[in-house]
Amino acid sequence: MSSRKHIIKSAGIIGSATVVSRVLGFVRDILIARFFGTARYAQAFVVAFRIPNMLRDLIGEGATNAAFVPVLSEYFETKKREDFWHLANVLLNVLLIALAIVTLLGVAFAPVIVRLIAPGFINDPEKLKVTIYLTRFMFPYILLVGLLAYSMGVLNSLKHFSAPAFAPAILNLSIIICALTRQGSVSALATGVLVGGVLQLAVQVPVLFSKGFTPFQTKKFGTGHGFNFASGLYHKAVKKIGILLVPRILGSCVYQINIFVNTMLASFSHIVGAGGVAALYYANRIFQFPLAIFGIAIAQAALPTMSREALESGLSKLKETLSFSLRAVNFIMLPASLGLIVLARPITSTLFERGMFGSYSTSITAGALVFYSIGLFSYAGIKILVSCFYSLKDTLTPVKIASISLILNIALSIALMFPLKISGLALATSISGSFNFLLLFFLLRKKIGALDGMKILGSFLKVLLASVFMAAIVYFTAYRVGLNLCLVILIGILSYIMAVFLLDIKEAREFLKWALKKS
Repeated sequence: MSSRKHIIKSAGIIGSATVVSRVLGFVRDILIARFFGTARYAQAFVVAFRIPNMLRDLIGEGATNAAFVPVLSEYFETKKREDFWHLANVLLNVLLIALAIVTLLGVAFAPVIVRLIAPGFINDPEKLKVTIYLTRFMFPYILLVGLLAYSMGVLNSLKHFSAPAFAPAILNLSIIICALTRQGSVSALATGVLVGGVLQLAVQVPVLFSKGFTPFQTKKFGTGHGFNFASGLYHKAVKKIGILLVPRILGSCVYQINIFVNTMLASFSHIVGAGGVAALYYANRIFQFPLAIFGIAIAQAALPTMSREALESGLSKLKETLSFSLRAVNFIMLPASLGLIVLARPITSTLFERGMFGSYSTSITAGALVFYSIGLFSYAGIKILVSCFYSLKDTLTPVKIASISLILNIALSIALMFPLKISGLALATSISGSFNFLLLFFLLRKKIGALDGMKILGSFLKVLLASVFMAAIVYFTAYRVGLNLCLVILIGILSYIMAVFLLDIKEAREFLKWALKKS
């Protein structure tokens, strides 16, 4: 199977699983919006859940993509199977000890962490108290999600994507069930997070065993005789993973500082308006839907392929894979971006406006969604470019670019929050993301040579033209004719497909050709 077909197939598996997860995620968020709106307890849960999510990004997807997959993929290709599973066991032992320490520190220092992240909550003692309690309650999720990331890294290295991809759906389902069982209880949401973490991990274990995994069995340290943490750290491949991971930790810190700054600024309700923290959360959830279904999916699917192609001389196949991945992402993200901009208010209203979530909450959430959506293609493109840097075992360059983008985002956030309120924070995020993408692209071209830039630009302009046509049709049918939202979206998709084939956009033919061969 060619690398393009494999990436599309793998992205299809991951994307399908992500659709299930995101649909359940929307059901979860609809329940949170209904029971809590954008008021005190919604904001407390958002901030408390953001802390384990921060470490999930670092220990979860971050560690998996930056370090686990490239090194494990190389081991799988170049070493004996015995060596591969030996490394997997050593890595598991090191992770267990490190994650346990992080979890204990998080529980102990929760009051300090919350005060740093959401200083605006200090003026509301009840909100602060609930946030600290929820943070402590949910922190063990870090241990669970770290082990989940480990299993994801091992399975993705073996080019198995389905079990890890469906794991997030289990988390959302767990939160939904707990929320419905004890309606209006914010503690029920936190319980759902922990139960979901256990179930997510439980799904991966049988698949790992079926692939040949035997826990706590190490070739060099003996079988069943304990484990020396220091010795594990000196394993050649573990050291290599650590070297790759340190810049990723710094990069994640930069990214999380970005989120913390937005949360911190949004917590000052006297400047951005009431409910800002929750509004940003809901808007970001909608924004993340197309990004996760396709942008992140194709980046995750392409990483093992790019990691193997990076070992070959000339890097010609790697460049072809990168070019195709960027054009494929562009094919989906541009129309999604314009569609979200045009339909921000009806989408927000349809999803969330009920119960405690009123017209004011809809207004501020839709405003943030419009400005988040401007940067949709850039953030999807960043995922692809960063994966390419990771496949080249360069985790430092993305950190440098992310640091520069962070400074830009902070400056823009402070400047734009006064005239645009909560929407200003979303716009700052989109502008800094676009800057990040462009700088990564130019530095990668400098590192490995020409990246088929004219072909990517030509595809971008054609897709942009088709997307503008679609957006005009969507606007007319939604606001002039007043059709139902689902019907408007269907008409939008059909009009985009028509424009794509009229403009002879090759990426559409690539997907259609693959789909016909599968049927």
